[in-house]
Formats: sequence, C-alpha cells, structure tokens
Amino acid sequence: MKRMRNPPHPGEVLRESLTEVAVTDAAGRLGVARVSLSRLLNGASGISAEMDLRLSKALGTTPGIWLALQSDYDLWQAQQSFRAKVRTIRQRPTAA
Repeated sequence: MKRMRNPPHPGEVLRESLTEVAVTDAAGRLGVARVSLSRLLNGASGISAEMDLRLSKALGTTPGIWLALQSDYDLWQAQQSFRAKVRTIRQRPTAA
C-alpha cells in the first residue's frame, strides 16, 4: 500500500471540518473538555479510539477513519527518525 507523503495531523483535517463551529461549542457537542479538543486541533494530542467514535457520530463519518488518519501520521513521523539496528528473525522450519 502506498503511503501519503507527509500526511497532515488529524487535528488539521478536523479543524477544516469545524470552520463554522466554535471550539467550545464543538467540544460540548462531542462531550469532551474544550482544552482536549483544542490540543487535538493544534496537533498537541492525537486521536484515541473513543474520540474516533465521538467524531464519527458527530460528523457522520465512518468509524475508524480518524484513527486511520492518526495511524498514517504517526507512522510517517516515526519513519522520519527511525534508525534502529534490527536483524531479521528467521523461523526454524517445523518438522511435519
């Protein structure tokens, strides 16, 4: 599967979806603290499974889409700094 190059933080995508709604109002509708939503929108925190479900219900999106955006972002970020020395793990053949 081809990965997007430098995917946006899901908070950026969410911010575009909430342009007509105040953060305080959106947080209240989602049932979360304003500071929690603000941290997400500013890229200081990520999407949890529970937040994915809240956003999916509130915005009419498919459950899992927000977690997928978070996963793509996290993986790309990790790939930029991954320098670990890892050796291949080979399985021993099993006797039949």
